Amino acid sequence: MFSFLVKRLYQALIVMFVISLVAFAIQDNLGDPLRELVGQSVSESERQALRDDLGLNDPFFTKYTRFVGNAIQGDFGTSYFYKKPAAEVILDKLVATLELVFGASLIIVLMSIPLGVYSAIHPKSVFTKLVMAFSSIGISIPVFLTAIMLMYVFSIELGWLPSYGRGDTMNLLGWESGYFTRDGLAHLVLPSVSLASIMLPLFIRLVRSEMLEVLSSEYIKFGRAKGLSSKKIYYQHALKNTMLPVLTVGGVQIGTMVAYTILTETVFQWPGTGFLFLEAINRVDTPLITAYVIFVGLVFVVTNTIVDLMYGLINPTVNLTGKGA
Repeated sequence: MFSFLVKRLYQALIVMFVISLVAFAIQDNLGDPLRELVGQSVSESERQALRDDLGLNDPFFTKYTRFVGNAIQGDFGTSYFYKKPAAEVILDKLVATLELVFGASLIIVLMSIPLGVYSAIHPKSVFTKLVMAFSSIGISIPVFLTAIMLMYVFSIELGWLPSYGRGDTMNLLGWESGYFTRDGLAHLVLPSVSLASIMLPLFIRLVRSEMLEVLSSEYIKFGRAKGLSSKKIYYQHALKNTMLPVLTVGGVQIGTMVAYTILTETVFQWPGTGFLFLEAINRVDTPLITAYVIFVGLVFVVTNTIVDLMYGLINPTVNLTGKGA
């Protein structure tokens, strides 16, 4: 296990180096940050002096080396717009995004596993056909269109749920969240359902296909021959082995959902990191853009490592080190 952790840490450092290099390299193609920092009345000589003070005229290698040296110490630069460290700005908005991702993940888990298992156990039922039709349609609809439709139906036409914003929050043990207030929960429903709509059809079909494959395996047939009850076969033996590939995909998709919150947060004006990222692009706030891209890459690296470690808990026969027995 220790050698696996060392290996993954080494791989993570390489991945993060590449991500930081790409994120930093695209800065020069995003526009001139001075456009948002100074007014039209500022002369060209003053602009050039400001560019020198900010280090914008330095060679790429000099700027990148300086950035890496500061990033190692936790300094990802200062946001041009917020006048605060970029990492601090992202962390301030991170709680709202994690609320959204948690709500969407909860919906996906509570719906995809029961629906996928039922569809595998009863492949010819009418309900299974409806579920498969729903999943096919769901995969084809973009998340922003789902968000707009939900907003139109439940906010504008029915007036049941709020259409934008985060709602009231309450601090509990240092955690400021909308999950602790009724208004906050009401504001979470539509964005969470919209975000879940990206992955829910995929996971329903994944659970169903993996469950069907497991049910056709030899050890399941042997269990039936021994006289094990269908309930024990389905939920104790088959479902456990179905979860391993589902966990693999799920770990990757958590990082994807963090990135996909950009569209959901934009439609619902949700004050999270995705909405912050779009604002940073519009303002050419390059330190904030670079810090966000690195943050999303870090989420992918961390979640994938955690998933690999959980393999051993779900299936002890998985060889983490990759060496022969």
